[in-house]
Amino acid sequence: MSEIRTEFLMEMRLSVAMPLAAVGNTQYGDRRIARVTAGTFEGPRLKGTVQDGGGDWILNRSDAVTQLDVRLTMETDDGALIYMTYKGLRHGPADVMAKLAAGEPVDPSQVYFRTAPFFETAADGKYAWLNKACFIATGRREPSGPIYRVFQVL
Repeated sequence: MSEIRTEFLMEMRLSVAMPLAAVGNTQYGDRRIARVTAGTFEGPRLKGTVQDGGGDWILNRSDAVTQLDVRLTMETDDGALIYMTYKGLRHGPADVMAKLAAGEPVDPSQVYFRTAPFFETAADGKYAWLNKACFIATGRREPSGPIYRVFQVL
């Protein structure tokens, strides 16, 4: 059995508006829905911007884990559209997470922040290889929004 190897795909920076809707405490936890308003991404094989209109269906679970469910549209610098979706988890010590929730910067090494992105784009296009691979990402949360380093699993 082979070991898992990865290759850097891109760094993505997102701008997220304050939560659009606070659904409140459901049977699963505290549900909030935020709008992804903009962003950029750049790596060796693709570069471009994130279009306004994506969303993050955030669930703050009773075990102090934040569960992310994000969907957004990316546009490459040569005009291709890519649909990206990812699920992930974020958690850390209570004092660190309180600072993060207050919009204060924190040391990323103190927060577990991982996602599993998937891509969908034209099957006959330049970026069709994205449709056929698995990806993982590490994240950090800045006051302006999350920053991800995305890697292709080889």
